[in-house]
Amino acid sequence: MPSIKDVPLWSLGFRPFFLAGAGFACVALAIWSLWLYGRLPAAQPLGGMLAWHRHEMPFGFATAIIAGFLLTAVPNWTGRRGLCGWPLLGLVLVWLLARLAWLMPIDAEALLVLQLPFLPLLALLLGRDLVAARKTENYPILLMIGLLAGCQWLTLWGMAHEDLAWQRRGVLAALWLVAGLMSVIGGRVIPFFIQRGLQRAPGAPASPLPTRVLLVSSLLAALLIGVGFNDLPRPWLAALYLLISGLHLARLWRWHDRGIWRVPLLWSLYLAYAWLLVAALAMALWQLGLLGQQSLATHALAVGGIGGLVLAMIARVSLGHTGRPLQPSKGVVLGFALVLLAGLSRVLLVPFSSHGLGISALCWCLAFALFLQGYTRILSGPRI
Repeated sequence: MPSIKDVPLWSLGFRPFFLAGAGFACVALAIWSLWLYGRLPAAQPLGGMLAWHRHEMPFGFATAIIAGFLLTAVPNWTGRRGLCGWPLLGLVLVWLLARLAWLMPIDAEALLVLQLPFLPLLALLLGRDLVAARKTENYPILLMIGLLAGCQWLTLWGMAHEDLAWQRRGVLAALWLVAGLMSVIGGRVIPFFIQRGLQRAPGAPASPLPTRVLLVSSLLAALLIGVGFNDLPRPWLAALYLLISGLHLARLWRWHDRGIWRVPLLWSLYLAYAWLLVAALAMALWQLGLLGQQSLATHALAVGGIGGLVLAMIARVSLGHTGRPLQPSKGVVLGFALVLLAGLSRVLLVPFSSHGLGISALCWCLAFALFLQGYTRILSGPRI
């Protein structure tokens, strides 16, 4: 009888977590948009639909993708065997139980107990290998996962005590932590993907200083949000977000190559990363009082930046790690365009039309559904 380790789905972390994260992206946004438009029963999960939506997008969807990526990347960095078999299945079940907990007839304390273990477990599993291999340069990733766990606790504590301000601080801080994590990972892999995808000669190594400044700036932004410095516009904080946007702009300028516009796996990553620049610039404008709704900056980051980078990254990583040609299907390329349209609709259309939310949610759900349609067989099947 074959071992569970021999089942392709449980052979490495990216397989189950990319499928779970993409599937949850479709379901969660569909439920949220249907509720907003009054198409679902009045019954709501513990804390209300807004609390559920706020919590589940960063701590359900984003953390699944982060787990899948890091559980695949860390073995490459350390040379140690990645999590697989029953331990991997167990970690997925911990994540799934946290998603299902919202449907259970439990109180806020029990919900918190079921939600909190996933990120500390992930940090423990990754840290074990990084410490054993003495990969000290990757320790900041463990710090960011630990801070994400703290943001989740803050969010759930605010929900349990019906404190909307603390809920909001925890979620917004988490989003900027995820953006910082994606900046670190993107700074490593996007130039490599461009160089390999266009068959360019390796360029001179970039200075590590801008990446370190970007990481510290993102951590500082998240910390200031978490302690309440983002409840009202503060003009002096605009300098921090202008610094972040300037560092993103410098990266985009350095990475640009006309050839990327011929390769969907490259232009999707490039345009998604550009949303991080847009979000930071929008936050600077809000701090200066020049942008009326902070939610526009938040959703530029969440929908365009995080959503776009997730879809582009999991499409590229899944092909590479299953030994397939780096040629996504036409359906997945359409998904890249749809998630871009979802971001544009949420940021540019919503201020002028109530239909903007529906269009954005529909484009988002279709984008991840197209990924599932094209990649479920790839992620659950053997490596070529």
